[in-house]
Amino acid sequence: MVRNKVGQQLLAIRYRSQYLREIGIVRWQRRVSRTSPVRADGDGIELEALADKVRQCQACGLHTHRQNTVFGHGSIDADWLFVGEAPGSEEDKQGLPFVGRAGQLLDSILFSIGLARDEVYIANVLKCRPPRNRDPMGEEVIQCEPYLHKQIDRIRPEIIIAMGRFAAQALLKSTASIAELRGQRHEYSKFRIPLVVTYHPAYLLRSPLEKQKVWKDLQFAQVLLHGSESERST
Repeated sequence: MVRNKVGQQLLAIRYRSQYLREIGIVRWQRRVSRTSPVRADGDGIELEALADKVRQCQACGLHTHRQNTVFGHGSIDADWLFVGEAPGSEEDKQGLPFVGRAGQLLDSILFSIGLARDEVYIANVLKCRPPRNRDPMGEEVIQCEPYLHKQIDRIRPEIIIAMGRFAAQALLKSTASIAELRGQRHEYSKFRIPLVVTYHPAYLLRSPLEKQKVWKDLQFAQVLLHGSESERST
């Protein structure tokens, strides 16, 4: 058991090192996390109550296909919120977001900016897997969006990363393409939280040459985050 765990850790380190080389980083130093104010325990309780509501949800036809709902995972004190599209087959089996190959790549992306999975919060627009991993349908997004908005309300992150077209369009109420939305400072309107659009890790698995663009997007997000911190301290 211990040997398997060590092997998995070594594989993860090798995978992350490969990602850093692909985006042109030869030396890396872990970011020192700033101290964030701890949210009230009530936020965690409310999130768990919301997760229970999601588990019972039958608002659209996706509930007939699911093994598990995939609510979200991470720290309720997170500064960074990463939002994807919908669960895949592995996520549906485990009830956790981004646990397949795209999840391994997301871990590497987080690693590249000095973050670990347990320091951020990860969620999807849809909480149930669409059959055969098809694109989300409009009615499904409409039914699931309120859950995501309530998650954001409880977590109140300092910055949101919308990964992929569906997440970006849902959060920004836009029909624009990823190419049109990248490289700009957007805002999640309710709380004016800075929002950055980038590619979904699953897309990067198919188009690895685009990894450099994601690195640039996250560097831009760091600038926005640190800028907002400076503004609050003055």
